[in-house]
Amino acid sequence: MYKFGCIGIGNMGGAVAQALVQAAGGGSLMVSSRTREKAEAAAARLGCMAGDNRDLAAQCQYLFLGVKPQILPGVLEELAPVLRRRKSPCVLVSMVAGVSLARLQSLAEGCAVVRIMPNTPVSVGAGLVLYTPGEGLTEEQEAQLTAALAHAGQVDKLPEPLLDAASAVAGCGPAFACQFLEALADGGVACGLPREKAYRYGAQMLLGTASLLLATGSHPGQLKDAVCSPGGTTIQGVRVLEEHGLRAAVMDAVLAAFEKNGALASSH
Repeated sequence: MYKFGCIGIGNMGGAVAQALVQAAGGGSLMVSSRTREKAEAAAARLGCMAGDNRDLAAQCQYLFLGVKPQILPGVLEELAPVLRRRKSPCVLVSMVAGVSLARLQSLAEGCAVVRIMPNTPVSVGAGLVLYTPGEGLTEEQEAQLTAALAHAGQVDKLPEPLLDAASAVAGCGPAFACQFLEALADGGVACGLPREKAYRYGAQMLLGTASLLLATGSHPGQLKDAVCSPGGTTIQGVRVLEEHGLRAAVMDAVLAAFEKNGALASSH
């Protein structure tokens, strides 16, 4: 019997699998993918076991689902006979976008269900995992799950109606942050800075600024003001960003991602 299983080991599934290995060791994890070759390659990289979907459904206590929304019903239909034969139900942990707890529970063959929304920095233990437990999850199961996910970064419990909003900020945010970093580095290159240094300096700046915000609990505007000396260089850059609508563009990006999440939920 394995503690954890991951069906689907793409970017997000692979990142979560890495955190689970860090939490409990490779001997506690089994993974599957669309092909046996991909599963075995991932298992070799992670130091765990490879299997097929039915192997995981039969042998894992916590079964993570990292597949595309459109194929989830087919995957759970494949697993249903195996799940029904289990003496003790497993916990299904879904990271599938746009699929509600109610929909998951209708397909879960009596298993407890949890929705999670991780982001890509979980692969280096610096991510955020948001989760909503469904009916039937015991306090002990929830504690074991959150303890394992803590190796991925911060873990926070949310009511389901807030998951899509939080995903638009924390799940999509790394892409937005990288767009900003790329533009920042391009500006540095235009000023003569070598590109490798521009990326490294910008990334360290983002890391340090985030750490400062979390450590102090300060409002972002307060830290922004602290850098802006009267008549100085930073306030001139801030003025240009305001003129070009940085705030509105970022807000619109979050709203667009949120609306897309809602559309996915409606279609599934």
